[in-house]
Amino acid sequence: MPDPAAEPILTLSGVHTHIGQYHILQGVDLVVPRGGLAVLLGRNGAGKTTTLRTIMGLWKASAGSIVFDGRDITKMSTPDIARAGIAYVPESMAVFSELTVRENLYLAARNGPLDQARVDWICGFFPALKKFWNYPAGNLSGGQKQMVAIARAIVEPRKLLLVDEPTKGLAPAIVQSLMLAFRELKDTNTTILLVEQNFNFVRTLGDTVSVMDDGRVAHAGLMHDLANDDALQQRLLGLSLDSHQ
Repeated sequence: MPDPAAEPILTLSGVHTHIGQYHILQGVDLVVPRGGLAVLLGRNGAGKTTTLRTIMGLWKASAGSIVFDGRDITKMSTPDIARAGIAYVPESMAVFSELTVRENLYLAARNGPLDQARVDWICGFFPALKKFWNYPAGNLSGGQKQMVAIARAIVEPRKLLLVDEPTKGLAPAIVQSLMLAFRELKDTNTTILLVEQNFNFVRTLGDTVSVMDDGRVAHAGLMHDLANDDALQQRLLGLSLDSHQ
């Protein structure tokens, strides 16, 4: 559980993002406490993925500020943001299809050779990675590609992990492996900001939650409070979160 007295690791203040003629983020205020797992919920099209991509510098904020670990990263390039300690796992399960699983992880190891102890730790959650270690990543199933994408993001320690819809389309057994991985990551002082629709997944893991609507954050608080308030779920999401399974 994050320390409420600690300085937030990430703060978005009045962030606007335009994509072409479309005004997607319309003044996002978001605070991610240091440590633990923060969840970003909202209907489709609310701006959740755009928020992650804007934090990562893939789309540039047209107004407002993004402060990470005490440093303004609003105008920084994506490589510099990554070097500052943020990793991003997109919904698209982006992997280098022609490269093997090993080569995908090797490329993500910025500070030299792979740490074998950390690789073994990651493979403890995702045994299929070891099985397909020398297979081209493009030959793997969707769930296996998702494992590779997450492994790439955590092959070295990161301060903040941004993850977009990690359980989408995955088998229940793989979802359970993800749950274990995120729990252990929380214990290693990695902060996680997670966009997810599987409420059973985030209800178990989430410490704090923000709900987006129409390009803004409409609600922010403790996950426990939202999970136990059906009326609030109905008002913010239009249905009980228990239907997000």
